[in-house]
Amino acid sequence: MPAFAYKRVSTVDQATDRQLADLDIHFEKIFEDKASGKDTHRPELERMIEHLREGDTLYIHSLDRLARNLVDLQKTVDLLTTKGVEIYFVKEGLSFGRNSQQPALNKLMFQMLGAFAEFERNLIKERQREGIEQAKKSGVYKGRKPIEIKLFNQTLELVNGGMKTTEAIKQTGIKPATYYRYLSKNK
Repeated sequence: MPAFAYKRVSTVDQATDRQLADLDIHFEKIFEDKASGKDTHRPELERMIEHLREGDTLYIHSLDRLARNLVDLQKTVDLLTTKGVEIYFVKEGLSFGRNSQQPALNKLMFQMLGAFAEFERNLIKERQREGIEQAKKSGVYKGRKPIEIKLFNQTLELVNGGMKTTEAIKQTGIKPATYYRYLSKNK
């Protein structure tokens, strides 16, 4: 059975080296995302789902590497196992697919751990919101400076220099709606 791996970290500054490092398995391919697990819109995850076939085995370090909410976690595992893929979550010792031992117990553990991962993500977001509110009250936090104003000014400069608006928008990369919103504010 061909073996594959999926690794994920949340930011480009983080490394995936520790994930699956203890396994002595030759992987046909390792799919690796450097993106948040808040949803399933990740290029390598989508590529992996398309690539895997019946009889393939997928190794993932832990449940939270695949998804941070229970619904996405279940959908992805169901999609892959329906295709005939065996999935092993190494840290939790859970497996899913035809060769899965104790499927009912694995599913229960999977749902509980998935719910905890979602709960943890919600706690992090809640603490972040509380911190921002506190920083705003003390005058420390002013919010993110919108990069769009810089892009708007560059685009406006190109338009005032004679370039067509559509070309200037393409060149600077500002979204058309953002450009026109700033334009209406500045009139």
